[in-house]
Parts: sequence; structure tokens; C-alpha cells
Amino acid sequence: MERRSFLTKSSIGAGVGAVALAAPAIVKAQPTVRWRCSSGFPKALDTIYGAAEDAAKRISEATGGRFQITVAPAGEIVPMPQAADAVAANTVECSHTAAFYYVGKDPAWAFGSCIPFGMNFRQMNAWWMEGGGEKLFNDFLRPQGVRYIISGNTGAQMGGWFRKEINTMEDVKGLKMRIPGLGGRLFSAVGAVPQQIPGGDIYPALERGTIDGAEWVGPYDDEKLGFNKVARFYYYPGFWEGGAALGWLVNNRAWDALTPEYRAIFTAAAHEANADMMAKYDARNGAALRRLIAGGTQVRPFPTPVMEGFYRAALPMYAELSASNPAFKRLYDSYSAFQRDTVQWMRFTENTFDDFMARTLR
Repeated sequence: MERRSFLTKSSIGAGVGAVALAAPAIVKAQPTVRWRCSSGFPKALDTIYGAAEDAAKRISEATGGRFQITVAPAGEIVPMPQAADAVAANTVECSHTAAFYYVGKDPAWAFGSCIPFGMNFRQMNAWWMEGGGEKLFNDFLRPQGVRYIISGNTGAQMGGWFRKEINTMEDVKGLKMRIPGLGGRLFSAVGAVPQQIPGGDIYPALERGTIDGAEWVGPYDDEKLGFNKVARFYYYPGFWEGGAALGWLVNNRAWDALTPEYRAIFTAAAHEANADMMAKYDARNGAALRRLIAGGTQVRPFPTPVMEGFYRAALPMYAELSASNPAFKRLYDSYSAFQRDTVQWMRFTENTFDDFMARTLR
């Protein structure tokens, strides 16, 4: 069953509940299915890792326990960098991950998550579900034997933890920075030395000075990982991840073997988790940031000249990738055109209202 036909019958938030009501009649005729999921994240991070467990629980509930997905943390079944290949080979049926972890395979993978100076959570959802993003991205993935079902977003991230202040673009040159996706390529373009390190390995690398800076998500997760203990300066915003989407990477043969009802239930649970993760981060990040500041963290905005310097470097990077990679160009042309339109719309309403309330409630 296609996503749109299903969603006309139930909203994303209520879809699983509606299906669950019909579960007794559905499950009697349904097979038992057991899948394994290799998460892209450590189990200690209850929000980003927990999104997969939440979706798996809803799928089980809606199918009367007949469709079970066992979620394993990054590295338990396969190392995180190898999860996409493991899904393609059907070593595991699925992975809940950030697509931009796999830009080393092809830079176009980034469009399943985010690109530097890209869209926010709502804009990304709109492009994915209404602007053709989902079809374009899965057309790109199809020859690799996998599909991607959006399921989670961090919102705009913080810019990361640094052992020294970042005042000018000169301070970025030579900086060893943990940063994934096209953000890493952008940092390289301005003279930094990007490192792709799994979440659970960032703390010791930062503590030992193997890296000079690291970004993860935001205050709630960063506090759990203890980065404030090994780096003093906490910068914002993470302009390379203005709304980082996550998703279920699923083997196409395993997907096609599911009944239409199971595919519909899976999609509804994934989309429910998409909204739920954002709600959790929005509810938890503010209090975590206050705790970090009370504990001595020095919070700094990236200076405007630094933001502008990175933006100027991003444009030729996108032009070069578009010129050399037809898949990237197709996705970038669609994504960037949609972003221009939606940003212009939101500046009249969302941005104006948010700015007023931020000033009023400061």
C-alpha cells in the first residue's frame, strides 16, 4: 500500500491507533515476521535511539505481536558505517539511521537527512511528503536494493563543542572536527580536518585531544554523552544540520515480502515516531541547556562572518557536486527550489511570530 493512500485514511499521528483498533481482524490472517534493526546510535541516548524502539513497539501492538522488530545499538550487529551495506545484503532487514552517514557511498545520500544551510524540520517534512522528496530519494536508492522511510528529526542542532573559541575563519583552519555528512565536506573546504566518529566514541577522542571539536545533536543528548566535561565552549547554531531527518533504511526484498497491512502499519509507526522525536527534543533541550550553563559551559553564537564564510564555501561545493553527479543534481535542484519557496513563506508568519515571542519572553 502506498503512503499517500494510507494517509488519506488516517493522519500520521493517529494512523497506528486506527490500525491497532482493527488489529484483531487483521492479525488472524497475517504471518509472523521477525526482523532485526541495527540502529545508528548508542542505546544510552533514549530519544534518538529510542525512536526505533518506540516504532517497533507500535508495530508489534498494531499487529497483535505478529510483526516483531528487535533493535540493536550501533556496533552490536554490524559497525555503524557498514549498516547500509548490511541492509542492502539483507544481513539485517533494516536500520534506523541518518542517511547522511553514507555520503561516502554517494553525496546524494545526504538528502535523506540534511545538507548545510538546508531546511528545518517542518520544511523538510513538507518537501519529503508534498514536494516530491520521498519519491526522488527512493528512486535514487532503488538500484541499491533499499528504501528509506522518514522517521525522526532532531530539529536545528547546536554547533558543537570546542576546546578553543571560534572567532574567525582562521580559527577553523586545521581544526580536527568530528562532523558527518556534507558538513564534513564543507569543513574540509574551509581548511578544517573532518572526522567521522560514531556517537559512543566521541567523548574519548575529545578528551584525549585526538579531535579539537565535535558536534552531536543538542543539549539533551550532549549532556548525556558528557561533552561538557572535556570541552568548554558550546557553539550554535549547527548550520550544517538545520533539521536533520532520520529514517528506516529497509531492504526492498524484505519490504516486498510484507503484506500490504504490515507495510501500512510500519509506515504509520515510522511517521508517528517522526513527530514524537521532535516533540521530545523540544521538551527536553531547554532544561538541559540551562543545566549545562549552570555547570560552567560557555555558550557562544558563531560570529556572523564565520557563518557567512561557510555559506560562501557551500555554494561552489553544491555546484561542483551537481556538475559531476546527476543523482545529486536531481535531488539538489528539487530541494533547493522548494527551500527558496518555503523560506519566503515562513518569513511572513513563523519567523516574525517566533522573533517577537523570543524578544517578549526573554
